[in-house]
Amino acid sequence: MIDPGLRNRTVLITGANNPFGIGTAAAIAFASVGAKLFLHFFRSPDTPAVTGDGPGESFYRAQQLNTCEQVMARVTATGGEAHSFEADFADSTAVERLFDAVERTFGRVEVLINNAATWAADTFVPPEARTRNPFLELWTNASPFSGQVFTHLMSVNACAPAMLIHEFARRHVAQGARWGRIVNISTDGADCFPSEITYGASKLALESLTRSAAYELGQFGITVNALALGPVQTGWITPELEQALLPRIPLGRLGTAAEVADAIVFFSSEQGGWITGQRVFVGGGHRM
Repeated sequence: MIDPGLRNRTVLITGANNPFGIGTAAAIAFASVGAKLFLHFFRSPDTPAVTGDGPGESFYRAQQLNTCEQVMARVTATGGEAHSFEADFADSTAVERLFDAVERTFGRVEVLINNAATWAADTFVPPEARTRNPFLELWTNASPFSGQVFTHLMSVNACAPAMLIHEFARRHVAQGARWGRIVNISTDGADCFPSEITYGASKLALESLTRSAAYELGQFGITVNALALGPVQTGWITPELEQALLPRIPLGRLGTAAEVADAIVFFSSEQGGWITGQRVFVGGGHRM
């Protein structure tokens, strides 16, 4: 086995409270190679208290109401150590308080995984014309474009990661550190995402931030990369949606959170030390 050189490295993962999610899988993967985990989560008061007994939007959103207790238990079962912290990044003090909490527990954040995100299906197409738009076949419930939704998704999916990157860099430089990794989680639809126009735009903004951060922070030994994910089953893909997606995936199946976690660990590893500023598609060939 290749040693990724992450033993005793301090890893901060945002949005790590979905037991079926990428944050959870990444936490378990990092724990398996000896890293120390600090997990962020936020239970939005605006999230409806929904339940679901199978994959789909209701089931997925229900998972956002969890704390990180289940995730930490799974990390502990692997022999790892994890702590958690709930924070709403809309609070201007949240990022600084989060980093303070990590440093009190483990010391300096060495690996930052920007995984937290929110989602909405929206479109420019008027409701009366949607039957003529094949791009809406998967999201027939897409809402009309809204400035309020746009502002919210940009705040969570682009502004919050930017604030986290800034705080990471500020502390890294102040402490004279020379090794750091940042991995941002994007989507392979960021360039053009009909029926999810705001979500796609927010992730494209994140990819631009990735390249700028890589350029500016490389001098301090920090690599910054983005993983652009294809369809990954984290609880949101219904059987009907899966059947619609499979013909578009050359490998013929959905991805798993564990497979994404493997890629996250690689870009955080010593082996990934000469790779920075990249957007890498992780999606079974769904986008090339």
